[in-house]
Amino acid sequence: MRRSEINKALREMETMCEKYSCFLPPFCYMSPEAWKSAGHEWDEVRDCMLGWDITDFGLGDFDKKGFSLITIRNGCRTMPEKYPKVYAEKLLYLKEGQTAANHFHWYKTEDIINRGGGNVLIRVYNSNLDESIDYKSDVVIHMDGLRRVVPAGTVVKLKPGESLWVTQGMYHDFAVESGTGPVLLGEVSQCNDDNTDNRFNPSVGRFPKIEEDEAPYRLLCNEYPPAP
Repeated sequence: MRRSEINKALREMETMCEKYSCFLPPFCYMSPEAWKSAGHEWDEVRDCMLGWDITDFGLGDFDKKGFSLITIRNGCRTMPEKYPKVYAEKLLYLKEGQTAANHFHWYKTEDIINRGGGNVLIRVYNSNLDESIDYKSDVVIHMDGLRRVVPAGTVVKLKPGESLWVTQGMYHDFAVESGTGPVLLGEVSQCNDDNTDNRFNPSVGRFPKIEEDEAPYRLLCNEYPPAP
């Protein structure tokens, strides 16, 4: 992705957060210059990969396969003694036409919550023992305390305020319902590790390669310099 595309996407997500009164913590507003002098007191942000994130799944077509997100809080599974939080929280922003790649998580379960905007469509499948997609068996889903059994490949619609519990091993992808406008999602989960806990099918990447065509507006969560 070009840095200019990333900057544009981050500004759009900031505007969406303001519109729906999702106020962000101070580290989300730190400039790239400020990070150069940020000391070890900010190590939790660095080590737990808090802050801004962009993914195009390595496909180079962000407006079709990709979305913007912010990790607000998280533990660190590789350093549990230092960062013992067992939970995480994110915000996700999708525009019409964007989709998230099909995947499941080995470790974490998560609630995906529509915080405002349009409707999000989440397609669900179970996984087989060999981690392939189970196109046959029914899927048990939980939506805001309501338990349902639905056929494989069902598309679950979440309107603002509604949520879906995504369990371990449940394949899911999501998109915005056409004509309803961009969506701000919340995610509440167990401790998150995007480097090791995503099983994509088909296999894709996670973090984009960046073409530096302009200066960064914000640093992404995998770009922080070490403490001086």
